[in-house]
Amino acid sequence: MADDDDTKTLEAATSESIESEADEAPVEDSSESGEGEENEEAGGGEEEDEEEDEEELEDPQETLREKCGESRACAALKEELNRCTERVESRTKTEEKCEQELFDFIHCIDQCASRSLFSKLK
Repeated sequence: MADDDDTKTLEAATSESIESEADEAPVEDSSESGEGEENEEAGGGEEEDEEEDEEELEDPQETLREKCGESRACAALKEELNRCTERVESRTKTEEKCEQELFDFIHCIDQCASRSLFSKLK
């Protein structure tokens, strides 16, 4: 029983110590010290350039997939998927989910895009 009391006392003392250290610890604000401003000015321009470069880049796979989705090769599967979706949305109680139609359409898009994707990569 004495060991339980000692453990509780030790836990209470430890938690009080941690709380008081957190209250006493100085919090540095980079805007007050001026150090953060110097760092932003020195490296800020490079980061902005990198962000602009990233924004300009376009994923060729996404572009190819969009084009393939509109192509004649996948048009029939897209129409089938649209019909299924309309049918499912028009019903209130149905177990149909159009999964197979979606899988077929995505497979067609992926097959079409994979034919020319690697020629567009550097």
